[in-house]
Amino acid sequence: MAPSCFEVILVGLFLLIPVLYEVSRTFRYYLKFFLYYGIAMLNSLILLPIVVFRPKNVKNYLLGSAVFSICAHLIGLRWELRGTEHLEKERACIIVSNHQSSLDVLGMYQVWPIMQKCTVIAKKQIFYAWPFGLVAWLCGLIFIDKMQSDKARSILNSAAVYLKEDKIKLWIFPEGTRRNTGQIHSFKKGAFHVAINAQLPILPVVFSSYYFLSSKEKRFDAGRVIITTLPPISTEGLTSADVEDLIEKTRNAMMEVFHATSHEVQSNTSS
Repeated sequence: MAPSCFEVILVGLFLLIPVLYEVSRTFRYYLKFFLYYGIAMLNSLILLPIVVFRPKNVKNYLLGSAVFSICAHLIGLRWELRGTEHLEKERACIIVSNHQSSLDVLGMYQVWPIMQKCTVIAKKQIFYAWPFGLVAWLCGLIFIDKMQSDKARSILNSAAVYLKEDKIKLWIFPEGTRRNTGQIHSFKKGAFHVAINAQLPILPVVFSSYYFLSSKEKRFDAGRVIITTLPPISTEGLTSADVEDLIEKTRNAMMEVFHATSHEVQSNTSS
């Protein structure tokens, strides 16, 4: 039986994809993000009937890490982990990390098998992006309303109690908004207040620059990212009066590593 017109068009479009991928930077940009978000949603659908039987268990995140590692290869990203010895210790801490793109989630999944027990702070709007948001909630993700800072801080302080008891790490992006500008922007105080109130150490994690990504230019090339975990910064004996100094100390240490590792990955690319 001869193929239908629809089947011919479908085959033609399928054959056109690799051509467009090679010749069109914009097509490549949108295709990679389509694959990324598509795999995230598919991964959520697969995990949903599993994680529903152990809700709010942070170890549910480990189930998704293998799939996201495959996703990283598909979109051409290579991750190099440094300082993992600081993540291996079974203890509660507040992880603070720079925030450049939604791709940060892929990087987090690279280190999740090392951390074992960790959860994340995210804006409450993500919960409504089902099935991803529902699965994230079942994995123990903590949703907050960033427009209500007092309520958000109360939620974080309450969460810190059980995190400390169960030796769970809490991952926060203190910049608040993701911005891929080649800089680490100013930090909000919430994570540092929580760390001081609970007397938990700050554990800085630095993603090198996403030089391969530009939303303005619609560019998403293959790239390498160095993820560096710095030594923990103690909050023992500190009070709310020390928040500003703690922020400055943490951000300065992170910026130094950010610029060094960003220069390293970009120099290797150009050479």
